Amino acid sequence: MKKIRWAKNSMPKTADKQLAVMSLENVGKARKFHESFPQYSVTPLAQLKGMAEYLGLGSLFVKDESYRFGLNAFKVLGGSFAMARYIAGQLGKDVSEVDYNYLTGDKLKEEFGQATFFTATDGNHGRGVAWAANRLGQKAVVLMPKGSVQSRFNNIAKEGAQVSIEEVNYDECVRRANAMAEKTEHGVMVQDTAWEGYEDIPSWIMQGYTTMALEAVQQLEQIRAQRPTHIFLQAGVGALSGGLTGFFADLYGDEERPIITIVEPNKADCIYRTAQANDGKLHFVTGRMDTIMAGLACGEPCTIGWEVLRDHADNFVSCPDYVAAKGMRVLGNPMPGDQRVISGESGAATLGFVAEVMQNESLDWLREALQLNENSRVLCFSTEGDTDRANYRRIVWDGLHPSF
Repeated sequence: MKKIRWAKNSMPKTADKQLAVMSLENVGKARKFHESFPQYSVTPLAQLKGMAEYLGLGSLFVKDESYRFGLNAFKVLGGSFAMARYIAGQLGKDVSEVDYNYLTGDKLKEEFGQATFFTATDGNHGRGVAWAANRLGQKAVVLMPKGSVQSRFNNIAKEGAQVSIEEVNYDECVRRANAMAEKTEHGVMVQDTAWEGYEDIPSWIMQGYTTMALEAVQQLEQIRAQRPTHIFLQAGVGALSGGLTGFFADLYGDEERPIITIVEPNKADCIYRTAQANDGKLHFVTGRMDTIMAGLACGEPCTIGWEVLRDHADNFVSCPDYVAAKGMRVLGNPMPGDQRVISGESGAATLGFVAEVMQNESLDWLREALQLNENSRVLCFSTEGDTDRANYRRIVWDGLHPSF
């Protein structure tokens, strides 16, 4: 069985030039924009008292993004806000001036017309881009990597997007989509992977992701819960984890912020490898990356996200697939009195990791390194529901990918 690998952040601090991207001002604008959608509602924050006691933790909260806009995943937060910021920029406006009503009104058609938004996806991001483009009267073209699930393809196609499954991996799909956008009149690439010369839109996507983090903080305040001591974030390219890490660093300051641990699949652990190498270079994972955590199967780090993680994350972890499968089963079969959370393979990765560390005696060393104990107050984000329902049942019902 493959093992969990861990690297403590020992990298020297930098000038921290990317933290301003996740300023509370930008986060507030993203939240206000999302609130303007008629489909908006705050997603649940599950307080798992029984599970916390069972695992030996002080408290355990899981933000359940399966309710987001009826799309079963959080990704729409990033794509929709990036579209709004792009359109606002084209019109010489601030994003605060282009809410849902403005973007769906006749005046926008006169002032802006129509653009085609291109993206690459394993499913959730593409569905979010397609949904937002459809609602805002724009076009979407979505490329999916080899091995993508048909149900996720169908969900994107239902939103009116032009969608195809390519015979290449995710990172190559990104390159193909970008090349198509560059050749298309009014073509715009909407991707949370940043590279030299392509940084604005990824930064806007990261800002959009923080709506769920701001909601979680406010939900904790409403029930007068103490701030978390530990936050666990999953990483694909590192845009989600970088965005939320930057938000929490800005909100609490490095002296007061929780211990932040980044969790990845070991078949696509580009963030972990980059941190573990500690040589100032980005490290890529190539090939098929056939992990069950499809939303995290990315081999090339987002440069903006990585820069925030390098300066503010504390730990980096690479996990086998059974860790995510365990998280799915734990959340789907709660302790008495706890709320059930339907969490997909990528969504359950962090809770699965916490449960494994707290239960597996051979990982006592890692529990100590992470400073997890009966006083720890843990926050995780379940970023997706059962977006591949057939596989969800194979794992949760039939026991696929056991942890022994």
